[in-house]
Amino acid sequence: MTETEVNRIDLDHLRSWIGREEDFSDVITVDLVRKFNAMLDKPAEKPAVGQVAPLLIHYCLGQPAALTAQLGEDGHPPKGGFLPPVPLPRRMWAGGRLSFSDDLFIGDTVRRVSRISDLSVKEGRSGVLCFVTVEHKLDVDGRVVIQERQDIIYRDAATGGPAAKPAAPAEPIAPGDHSRVVVPGAPLLFRYSALTFNGHRIHYDRPYAQDVEFYPGLVVHGPLQATMLLHFAKELKGRVPAEFSFRGQTPLFDDDRINIHAAEKGGKLSLWTMRDGGPIAMSAEASWS
Repeated sequence: MTETEVNRIDLDHLRSWIGREEDFSDVITVDLVRKFNAMLDKPAEKPAVGQVAPLLIHYCLGQPAALTAQLGEDGHPPKGGFLPPVPLPRRMWAGGRLSFSDDLFIGDTVRRVSRISDLSVKEGRSGVLCFVTVEHKLDVDGRVVIQERQDIIYRDAATGGPAAKPAAPAEPIAPGDHSRVVVPGAPLLFRYSALTFNGHRIHYDRPYAQDVEFYPGLVVHGPLQATMLLHFAKELKGRVPAEFSFRGQTPLFDDDRINIHAAEKGGKLSLWTMRDGGPIAMSAEASWS
């Protein structure tokens, strides 16, 4: 980490955000579930109040609603509210862990209490990185249903021309015991951005993604991949796992075929996404108590 980079990061100031909390409540509506299922190409029965809600639909609830005029160039809300004002321009959701104690149901009013639990700065291959850990508790009528940890990474902007896609590994990646293929495309990414009120332009604005953030295409959301993996795990086992964790490794793009794999491993289910030939884009693990 260079002296210039150190001077940009006032770690004591940023760590003063640790312990800061945010409280939101939102309703899982029939209309939200209808659109969420359509986005995932799930020809489910007509949703109705009282039915079990789809897994990870809570990512569509209580999202920050900054005024459009306040959004940054990248489409994110301004820094310095609930999340700390990290002076690094690029932000990504790197992974997380969820514990499920019960289902969410259509019609539930879900309360989410979020807390900044940790913040650290490290030097990576691409330069200085800032890691922010956020913990969430989701409850319905005082009953905790989901506990979650989210890992957010801030980094410097890339320089140079558009980047190539990550190269395939030297050794082929063995397929899982179960697999399926999803072809994402721009409409899927746009719909997911809309449902989660995510203004980050790398997911729907191709000129911005390629010319400003130097990606080769539109970036598939990490939480969208996690949703696909968790739904696949539930389908294979017939029930919701007690624990689910995921970690992003390399990006996927809208013109990639997403290969979803799952394999039994030590009583748990190991899952991953990858483009044709690899490398692994997101790894995950599901366990049932």
